Amino acid sequence: MKNLILAFLAVSFCLLATGSVSAAADPPSGVASAEAMNLNFSTWHLLESDDVQTVWLPMLDELKNRTNGSINYTLYAGGSLGSGPEHFDIVASGRSDMGYATLTWTAGRFPLSDVLSLPAGIRSKEVATDIGNDVYERILSPEFKDVKVMEVNGCIDSCLWTKKPVRTLEDLAGLKIRTPGGMQTRCLKALRAEPVFMPMDLVYLSMKNGSIDGVVTCPTNFLSYKLYEVANCATLETFGCVSEGLFMNQDSWNRTPEDLKPVIMDVCQNPYRTTKSFNESDYTRMIDRIAEKGVAIYDLPPEEAERWYSRFQDASRQWAEDMEIKGLPGKEAIKIFNEECKERGIRCVAFPEEWR
Repeated sequence: MKNLILAFLAVSFCLLATGSVSAAADPPSGVASAEAMNLNFSTWHLLESDDVQTVWLPMLDELKNRTNGSINYTLYAGGSLGSGPEHFDIVASGRSDMGYATLTWTAGRFPLSDVLSLPAGIRSKEVATDIGNDVYERILSPEFKDVKVMEVNGCIDSCLWTKKPVRTLEDLAGLKIRTPGGMQTRCLKALRAEPVFMPMDLVYLSMKNGSIDGVVTCPTNFLSYKLYEVANCATLETFGCVSEGLFMNQDSWNRTPEDLKPVIMDVCQNPYRTTKSFNESDYTRMIDRIAEKGVAIYDLPPEEAERWYSRFQDASRQWAEDMEIKGLPGKEAIKIFNEECKERGIRCVAFPEEWR
């Protein structure tokens, strides 16, 4: 019933916003050379989340505006078309034309791309996307043969949200912490915590009933899922989180009128630049909003933070070794990611010191 309601809201919103969901609508007079198209867009983000309201809807509206209405859209948010881990396949199979997917949730499918979720001090999604796109061009493209890649990115700095204060490695040892999988699982194990994999929509109840002690996620998700109601302590540190991206179904891309393709790429290759959202100022504002909810914010002192970083570097070494066993250039991928971070003045705290 919840999914049906979300789907109804998604379609209703589109009808209000565009006046049509028909792929056969006549092209507006200003774009006589382009056929009209309707773009079905999917994301696991909740309809009321900052992601949908400040990124995806403005991006889709920008596509419509720049093409004088030749591109209309239908938005499917939350679980309308499937669960979070299904979202890459939702696009790849053609259930939606374009969508946002978290790659880390599909274990083993994009092994090398997990490099984008290494802990690094990135607090702007625009920058994370620039880094991701450059790493994609340099080494990750072979993992994406079934879709048209708009962009790939790592998450902005994720924090540790817990029921009890965590101020040292010793405080974290043995705590059950929700993980999205991938590199974050390795990092939590390196910190001697007990990672527990589960979808984000189960975290609230699991925190409430004590099944888990905390979660590592970005401030955006912490707010969207109202986790401040069940976790009143925050440890601000440079955690890795997930690798994500914006993708288009290959057949849908092939059917797209040629004069619309450059517009789509220009708008979507960095949606955060297009919409001027999720920048460092937004990050600071989100932390302030969380503090206003009564969550105690704690910054690790530099000496303690370095203890955590040393463990992250151990996780990186092991990840690189495991990739090499699979015949994948893990160490090279980490070096490339570090180079792209360094070029933008960002420290990848998981980069082994002896590799510098």
